[in-house]
Amino acid sequence: MKKYNAIGIMSGTSCDGLDLAYCTFVFEAGKWSYQLNKSKMVEYSSDWKSKLRNAHTFGKSQIEELSKEFGQFIGTETHQFILDSQIHSIDFVASHGHTVFHQPHNGFTLQIGDGKEIKKILGIPVINDFRTADVQAGGQGAPLVPIGDELLFSDYDFCVNIGGIANISFQENGVRKAQDICIANMALNPLAREMGHEFDDKGNLAKQGVVNPQLLWKLQELDFKGASLGTEQYHESMLPILTNSTSIAETKLATVTEYIAQIIASYLRPGASVLVTGGGAYNEFLMNKISKYSKATIVSASRELIEFKEALIFAFLGVLRMENIPNCLSSVTGAKEDAIGGVLIS
Repeated sequence: MKKYNAIGIMSGTSCDGLDLAYCTFVFEAGKWSYQLNKSKMVEYSSDWKSKLRNAHTFGKSQIEELSKEFGQFIGTETHQFILDSQIHSIDFVASHGHTVFHQPHNGFTLQIGDGKEIKKILGIPVINDFRTADVQAGGQGAPLVPIGDELLFSDYDFCVNIGGIANISFQENGVRKAQDICIANMALNPLAREMGHEFDDKGNLAKQGVVNPQLLWKLQELDFKGASLGTEQYHESMLPILTNSTSIAETKLATVTEYIAQIIASYLRPGASVLVTGGGAYNEFLMNKISKYSKATIVSASRELIEFKEALIFAFLGVLRMENIPNCLSSVTGAKEDAIGGVLIS
């Protein structure tokens, strides 16, 4: 039997906050199991939201400074989480950081949140930079969560995460497959902010709008198949379509919600069991549409799993890194071979 206690840390493209998950992983009888012990979301201040949303426009020295500052922020908040949760046993911290650039076609990906700064504050081993090894092996460096779906959540036919970007994971002919599907909350949240809301709570704002067929068609023309998505695709491909549309915000929200639902539903088999996590799982309007179009069985996950599954799995990626076991699947990323991702700062 092997056992690890670890904290997984995730900052997603939605820029809503820092997810912290204290987890226990046990390997016994040839199988991994998990326990999500404690969790916390640290909401970003307006200053941090602005920095993270605009980091892609910064120069090299600005980004380096921001990465150190963000690492200090992660370390400080994680230290407070440890104290508040009275955590006494931690083998390591695994931090995804926050993605600023993701250009695997150029052999480049960047997640800020300097691991050395985190280590200085916590004084325990830190694992970060999970994507670079796969990109260097010719892969997309994303999605990384599917290895966790394979080893921890294989009871479900499909695992879907709806965050800033929606992605899917499933088994096909005994091989784990996964891909980013479409831009999701990264597009919905700014439209909600135009209406004075931080996000579209339960989809109630979209429900007030009417789908614009012409706008929907333009969104459906976007070809994201086979790509790992980032802020670049939103700013370069999707945002111009939404900006150039003369529709009111409610209509845009209704149309983007329709687009997301149809795209996700197209991947799901009727009757299949689907675990949906991420902030989009709370968007009842969106979830009802996905169920309607796919006729799949959407499984109700716990609040902790909806909100912290990615943080939990990054802690698990850290476990595999510590065990020197591949944690980036070439069947998912397109790399030459499975990779062991993560830089250990001990």
